[in-house]
Amino acid sequence: MRSIPSPERSTSLKARESWHILGIISEFVEATERLAEIRPAVSIFGSARVRPGHRWYETTVTLSRLLSDAGFTVISGGGPGIMEAANRGAFEGPSPSVGLNIELPNEQTGNPYQNISLRFRHFFARKVAFAKYASAFVAVPGGFGTLDELAEVLTLVQTRVGRHIPIILVDSAFWQGLLHWMRESLLANGLIGEEDLALMKVVDSPAEVVDAIFDFYQSRGFSPTPRERELMFSL
Repeated sequence: MRSIPSPERSTSLKARESWHILGIISEFVEATERLAEIRPAVSIFGSARVRPGHRWYETTVTLSRLLSDAGFTVISGGGPGIMEAANRGAFEGPSPSVGLNIELPNEQTGNPYQNISLRFRHFFARKVAFAKYASAFVAVPGGFGTLDELAEVLTLVQTRVGRHIPIILVDSAFWQGLLHWMRESLLANGLIGEEDLALMKVVDSPAEVVDAIFDFYQSRGFSPTPRERELMFSL
């Protein structure tokens, strides 16, 4: 028979949960205060395990510098690897470099190339910050974390809960296996539509990323529409 918590323990548990909720709210408040004016911005994701000198790292440095020179704030996870490369290229340019750091037992240590640095304890608060303030999403090769963020953004756009933004995958050779599986397994079984696959654009060079973003916004500008503002408030 399950024991019923004593009133004192029940009160203690509720108090702890209340403080936990307040901590989450404080992360949302700080992100809103510090990131509200950074648009247009591009969120870049990729592996924390890639080191300087690797072609993916150097490609990301070049890409983020091009974005910074073009007037885009660059947002990364604030850690090592591709995140460091994204912050590094932007830090060397004229536009802000933002790191949304997460407290993890392994891998995550902050990089020194951040004009704006936030620290999160909760993944979902951090995810909201990545999605809410980005005018484009760029996925450089990465592992589970990168796939998680890619799936999150695709779901937001597909379901129209989030606004439609460019979703760009860098390095066609790396992504072709995943895209083939999506077409042969997800699309072929009616689990997604052809238009869902069209949400992603695959490129192989930093210049193509910048061109793809400008091409997407050429006819409408970077400012969110009233409808998109409403969607962003709901994230």
